[in-house]
Amino acid sequence: MKIERIRIKNFKVYRDAEIKNLPNLCVFLGANGSGKSTLFDIFGFLSTALQHNVRVALNQRGGFREVISRGENGEIEFEIKFRNTQAQGQKSPLITYELKIGLDRSNQPIVSKEVLSYRRGQYGKPFRFLEFENGQGKAIVNEADFESQKQEFKPVREEQNLDAPYTLAIKGLGQFQKFRAISAFRRLLDNWYVSNFQIQAAQSVEDTGISEHLSTSGNNLAQVTRFIFEHHREVFDGILKKMSARIPGVSNVEASETIDGRIVLKFQDSNFKDPFISRYVSDGTIKMFAYLILLNDPNPHPLLCVEEPENYLHPELLPLLAEEFREYAQRGGQVFISTHSPDFVNALEIEELFWLSKEGGRTQIHRAIEDQLALNLYNNGDPLGALWRQNYLQGSGPGMKDLK
Repeated sequence: MKIERIRIKNFKVYRDAEIKNLPNLCVFLGANGSGKSTLFDIFGFLSTALQHNVRVALNQRGGFREVISRGENGEIEFEIKFRNTQAQGQKSPLITYELKIGLDRSNQPIVSKEVLSYRRGQYGKPFRFLEFENGQGKAIVNEADFESQKQEFKPVREEQNLDAPYTLAIKGLGQFQKFRAISAFRRLLDNWYVSNFQIQAAQSVEDTGISEHLSTSGNNLAQVTRFIFEHHREVFDGILKKMSARIPGVSNVEASETIDGRIVLKFQDSNFKDPFISRYVSDGTIKMFAYLILLNDPNPHPLLCVEEPENYLHPELLPLLAEEFREYAQRGGQVFISTHSPDFVNALEIEELFWLSKEGGRTQIHRAIEDQLALNLYNNGDPLGALWRQNYLQGSGPGMKDLK
């Protein structure tokens, strides 16, 4: 699945913002407080609303009045356009998910509108496969016929009533395979990954066992290492080769079981006989290894969000890391990244770079490739990180020119 467009209205600093033509790898710049974390939290909000309901998602963020943009009295709105995985080289239909959240007469949050639609061809009228308001609506049940019948498609709709008007329709209907588009979007929200990597968590000694995917904090790094070593040995050997090239002296990494039934990660330095356990290796070594484990996952997350990947890493490693994020995205896992590192930005293609600007409490999102000056300088050989540091990406910095 690939997200192609996002529109946000009245969600915190985003009163009315839109991102179009999203590539597989998207990197966002911006000053502190400009809205980078909030942009990622859109998917966190939707994921919580899916797992529970919109009231829980709002309450976790301080309630409706704290989430809706300051000074606004309307509804919180999201519009996400995406495509499912392409089959046999054919471009799949564009799918649009629309969600509006407002207040009822008792000032309680409700889903005032939820729509999921396909577009028929480039100019065709979209089919609404799901359309709900205030807990009631309809869903098309013969979606599988849409691709084969095209213009002759005759939808068969079923009326549905949700348990409560603050529950998402995709929560229940997404569990049924006959609602394929709904199921695909539900899987995106179920399996999206936002990294909250913590060095101490990754260095911890955990109970023995095997985990297939790295947790957001990295506290199961040893278990995932063991899983990849035992079930995807070629992948593990590739990770080890990269570690040896980037971290001086590292010749091997293994996940060993202790006498008391726990599992510990050990790093072998070729200069010493005995390996070092993870708590005694550098923060940068742990983080690089964790990123290699994450980015070589045999089953990529449909959406991977990482904030400031440059922390603890040497600047010379950042171009390699950027390339690995790009490769991960090409394997099917779209990647969103926020960064404050010009060295990381220097490794990007111009179509991958976006920046946020905030004025009057409102954030707007800009594409570097649509800025003519930035595009001309980039085409003339100027690296993007250098353009950023020289303030050519207007509004992307903290605006301290008047400070001494």
